[in-house]
Amino acid sequence: MSRPFSPRSPSPSGPFLRINGKIRAREVRVIGADSAQLGIMSLGDALNLARAKAVDLVEIAPNATPPVCRLVEFGKFRYEQAKREKESRKHQHANRVKEVQLSPKIDPHDLGVKIQHAIGFLCEEMKIKVTLKFRGREMAHTEIGFQVVKKFIEDITPFGHPDFEPKLIGKGINVMVSPLPRNKRAKNPYQTEATPAPEGDEAGESTPEAKTGTPDPAAPLAPTADAGTVAGGFANNPFANIEVK
Repeated sequence: MSRPFSPRSPSPSGPFLRINGKIRAREVRVIGADSAQLGIMSLGDALNLARAKAVDLVEIAPNATPPVCRLVEFGKFRYEQAKREKESRKHQHANRVKEVQLSPKIDPHDLGVKIQHAIGFLCEEMKIKVTLKFRGREMAHTEIGFQVVKKFIEDITPFGHPDFEPKLIGKGINVMVSPLPRNKRAKNPYQTEATPAPEGDEAGESTPEAKTGTPDPAAPLAPTADAGTVAGGFANNPFANIEVK
C-alpha cells in the first residue's frame, strides 16, 4: 500500500498572507503606510507604487471586494502582528470566570474565606460570578441575601467592581464582578512574601565564636559535669560509689 505524501515543511502557524506578486486579484484597495486611503487601483499600479516607496504590498483582507492591501515592510508588519497576538494572549485569562457561592446564613468566618479567594482571583485578572441561593422558606426574606451580597461586594471594592447591580433571578441572587485595572487595584494583602533571613545573634554569625571558631573569653563558662557523670550520659550513676576489688 502506498503511504500518503508528508510535506517536507510544516504548515505555518499564523494566517497565510499574500504579498507582492503572489496576490491574485486584478484590482486592490490600497492603504498607505500611514493608514491613509489611496483608493482602488490595478494590481500592477499598486506593485509599482510599492516599489517606488521601497516597501511591500501586503494583502490584509483577501475576502473583501476588492481585496485590501497595505503598503508596509513585511517584516515590520509581521512583528507588529506578533506583538498584538502576544498582548491578547497575555490578557486572555481575564476572560476566565470563577464562581463564588454564598448563602443567606453563611458564617462570618466562611464569608471571610470566600472574600479572600475572591481577592486572589481578581488579582489574577479573573472575573467572579457571585451566586447566592435561597432554600425553602429563605425566599421569604430575600433582603438578608442582598445584605450578604452587598457586604461581599464592599469588601472586594479595592480589587474589583460589579458589572451590574445584584439581581434576583429565580431562587438566587447573581452578580458579575470584574477586576480593576492593575494601576488602580490594591495589592493583594493575602499574598505571601519571603521573610528575610535573621541577622545578628539570631543567625548565629555575629558572635566571635561563630566567626573565629574560638570561644569568647567574656562569655560565661558552660556548666561542667559533676563527678557522678560518666561517658554514657547518666547524671546519677548508681554504680559510681561501688568499689571494685
